Amino acid sequence: MDERIVILDFGAQYTQLIARRIREAGVFSEILPCTASVENFATARGIVLSGGPSSVYQPGSPQLDPALLQLQRGDGSPMPLLGICYGLQALVHSVGGVVEAAEHREFGRASLNILRDDKLLAGIENGSQVWMSHGDLPTHAPLDYEIIADTTSAVIAGLRHKTLPHYGVQFHPEVVHTEGGQRIFENFVGEICGCRCDWSPASFMTQKIAEIRELVGMDHVILGLSGGVDSSVAARLIHEAIGDQLTCIFVNNGLLRHGEWESVQKTFRDHFQIRLEAIDASERFLTRLEGITDPERKRVVIGNTFVHVFEEATSAITSALGTKPKFLAQGTLYPDVIESISFKGPSVTIKTHHNVGGLPEDHPFEILEPFRELFKDEVR
Repeated sequence: MDERIVILDFGAQYTQLIARRIREAGVFSEILPCTASVENFATARGIVLSGGPSSVYQPGSPQLDPALLQLQRGDGSPMPLLGICYGLQALVHSVGGVVEAAEHREFGRASLNILRDDKLLAGIENGSQVWMSHGDLPTHAPLDYEIIADTTSAVIAGLRHKTLPHYGVQFHPEVVHTEGGQRIFENFVGEICGCRCDWSPASFMTQKIAEIRELVGMDHVILGLSGGVDSSVAARLIHEAIGDQLTCIFVNNGLLRHGEWESVQKTFRDHFQIRLEAIDASERFLTRLEGITDPERKRVVIGNTFVHVFEEATSAITSALGTKPKFLAQGTLYPDVIESISFKGPSVTIKTHHNVGGLPEDHPFEILEPFRELFKDEVR
């Protein structure tokens, strides 16, 4: 994608919503942890600083890299910034403004009072309801910044730099409770960042088909087909790109829905004309799962057993083709990737996902993940 907005994740529960809103505005968005190096942003058209649960004064809390404030885009223009809630607080704190603890944590609607005409709030009605969720809030604007909006409880609900395209809001425009929130993102990416706003999942798919053809060349791809949306659409997309160079492996692990074993084979073999190796390993899976009640242990057993079955199927496919497939395709989605890289603050235990980190380190394949940048509804 030649246009993208980077979202720096400070640990907010709403970070993925921000990414969704920006994509709905027609610009590709990418989430990176707030600890990411500024070298990752060189090709971005703008940067959003997400909210987060921390206080800027809390030991170990994520802080804004001062280099972001000096960052320029490829054309030499200053990099636009938009801080949201904690992102605004981190911005204010980093440039000498004052952030203080609120008397009471604010969570709920507030009425926005617009103080100045501005590109960011263009088209937003004065008195619009916005959603607050914070314990701290900025109380004094830094030098060279001016307040563009407030509420009855927040002296600074909106802020901008006087000469640079640096903005911040104390509320959450990404949630549905904020009236005109989508318009704020459209203003930021279109009017402030100067994006064309012509990205869509359909344009992404067209580009991805061409990329797969170029990447795979004359080699072969195998894909573990589950019958679910992710792997099924991945199979269709890859098949459209390379045809019979794709072979899908469908394993019956004994945990399928009634009739699914038969329906998946019929759909992919007969209807889509996709090469399919169907393996009934239900007895092997169920025998190894017998007596296990811990969910995480079940996932490990299922994963390990699947790897063994998959390796056996791959050997059979290699013999039939006369050459070993070079690529292993997966239906990994963007939330899986985000879960693996996002800033989580203190150590957090998250259940393992079968498409990220589940393969043995010595697997012989190059990984092909056509949807690793998409959300599930975009794949649908």
